Amino acid sequence: MSGIDPVIAPPLLAWHALHGRHDLPWQRERSAYRVWVSEVMLQQTQVATVIGYFERFMARFPDVQSLAVAPADEVLHLWSGLGYYARARNLQRAAQTICAAHDGQFPTLFDDVAALPGIGRSTAGAILAISTQQRHAIVDGNVRRVLARLFGIEGRPGERAFENELWRVAERETPAEDVATYTQAIMDLGATLCTRRNPECVRCPLSAVCVANASGRQHSLPAPRKAKARGQREVVMLLAQREDGSVWLQQRPPSGIWGGLWSPPEFATHGEAEGLLPGAADGQQLPPIDHVFTHFDLRILPLLAAAPEGWNPAGLWYNPRRPARVGLPAPVATLLEALEIP
Repeated sequence: MSGIDPVIAPPLLAWHALHGRHDLPWQRERSAYRVWVSEVMLQQTQVATVIGYFERFMARFPDVQSLAVAPADEVLHLWSGLGYYARARNLQRAAQTICAAHDGQFPTLFDDVAALPGIGRSTAGAILAISTQQRHAIVDGNVRRVLARLFGIEGRPGERAFENELWRVAERETPAEDVATYTQAIMDLGATLCTRRNPECVRCPLSAVCVANASGRQHSLPAPRKAKARGQREVVMLLAQREDGSVWLQQRPPSGIWGGLWSPPEFATHGEAEGLLPGAADGQQLPPIDHVFTHFDLRILPLLAAAPEGWNPAGLWYNPRRPARVGLPAPVATLLEALEIP
């Protein structure tokens, strides 16, 4: 690491006062619960996308207790389209733990927060720093990029030596005062200026002491993760439709892709669909839908077939005209909304 050892809090706080984000929904009526939900939603998801989801979620689940006792389907329904659905399942599991082990009050001890499902070291630190002004460092994706560039920290995300050095620097640079504002400021800097591509160094309040800026290595720090070969998958999705337009859905297993959500059954071939619905292979083939996951690409081949009278396997009949409040994968929701209803 470079010998440059600036104290970054003062210029960062001054920048944030003028250019930071101050009116996000979770910054109003700030509480540990609201900060927690926002931090979980913001994992892997941009602020602009999260705002609407957060507001709808808070309207339905204004506190830990309401989230803990809600039907899981309704929690997933309000998460539909946000992706990474394990976050929603863990959020409810954590709410139930808080009610059972902490009398319904969000814990204020770091170890208690970090032990909750879906919350790691950085998220726990962010929640407590922002909601209670406790001094805890954070190293989320944005902060990792800022610190690696600023101090010239070599390595790839996930490598032990790299992560240990990031945490050492993060602990050192986190101030004892104004820690809530500092935490928000360093996240905002990474999200708005010190971006992965085309960082705006000319506007950065820390550019004068930034190793990456001085050496022209903004795009090589931090080093990218080693690329994995992307997988390709293809599934036939059977849309068994009744005369009223309802489509039969089944609930997916709680773990795995789209865990706990409702979707039409999937098959490797049209012929396999016959095993569930005789005559399915002669149904209408709809245009394919391509969906991108983190590590693979999925092509959905929708097959629309009429469900005969009396055909009623265990599951859910979903009518797009009167949609049930259940969680649907984003491409499934798009597919069902586009269906012609008799």
